[in-house]
Amino acid sequence: MSETSARLLHLLSLLQTPREWPGSELAERLGVTSRTIRRDIERLRELGYPVHATMGAVGGYRLAAGTAMPPLLLDDEEAVAIAVGLRSAAGHTVTGVEEASVRALAKLEQVLPARLRRRVSTLGSATVPMPTGDGPTVDPGQLTALAAAITNHERVRFRYQAGAGERTERLVEPHRLVAAERRWYLVAYDNDREDWRIFRVDRLTETFPTGVRAPARELPAPDAAAYLTQRLQGAGPTAQRAVATVYAPAAEVAARLGGRAGEVEPLDARSCRWRSAPDSLEWLAMRLAALGCDYTVHEPPGLAAYLRTMGDRALRATAD
Repeated sequence: MSETSARLLHLLSLLQTPREWPGSELAERLGVTSRTIRRDIERLRELGYPVHATMGAVGGYRLAAGTAMPPLLLDDEEAVAIAVGLRSAAGHTVTGVEEASVRALAKLEQVLPARLRRRVSTLGSATVPMPTGDGPTVDPGQLTALAAAITNHERVRFRYQAGAGERTERLVEPHRLVAAERRWYLVAYDNDREDWRIFRVDRLTETFPTGVRAPARELPAPDAAAYLTQRLQGAGPTAQRAVATVYAPAAEVAARLGGRAGEVEPLDARSCRWRSAPDSLEWLAMRLAALGCDYTVHEPPGLAAYLRTMGDRALRATAD
């Protein structure tokens, strides 16, 4: 393959990322001049690829949707990462992703070179994903729409239902999506409230990209994960921390709970202390009930009462 052809394929691969690329950044990535990038863009257009250009400080080149889109171009590491991710997606908390991931994996593995199929097979046989089907599920369309808005620095509107049931319409500047505690959260700047907020994606509907772009804002935290942790720790009266003694080895309990580092503290070889992150009583009770071993709840008082209610309900369901 000639140097020019290889460069065009690399350029096409970059343009398939859902963002706008400044010409200077493309030139730096490919090790050529901005003039060469402009020439290569014209070559792609002549070949029928819909490369759009926008002017301004936040402008650049992007590959628009069209009827004659090029085949998906992936390097070796990207192909392996996607294949491994699809293998583990069956236990994820995205609605309908299990069947879709199997179909996508079958298509991908059909075109993978033999050397990459061996890498994927080796990784797949050596790993077992933890099932996560007991958490709230989200619409994959919501995730992709939000991810595109984050990449393009684009404001979005959506309807949001708070934990207490209140429904509101929000206009936000999405910053990052964060997966934590088997839930998806959106960290965003709320334009109406003029402040940063977090939103549970499973409570979010009717996402609508506005087409309005906004410059990136500085998050009041080192990163989105740190900001989410700060907000959850002060999440309000409905979020509470649980403390319980669990009668099983700490390593086993930590693996079953799938919680953050530091939540499980060994007491002896056969018991440990669990201190949870703030969450609802319902979710805390579900996590304890799913352990499959004995435990004693120390706090909060409402959690013990909630577990008693769960137990009474289970007994009534099994009564003759």
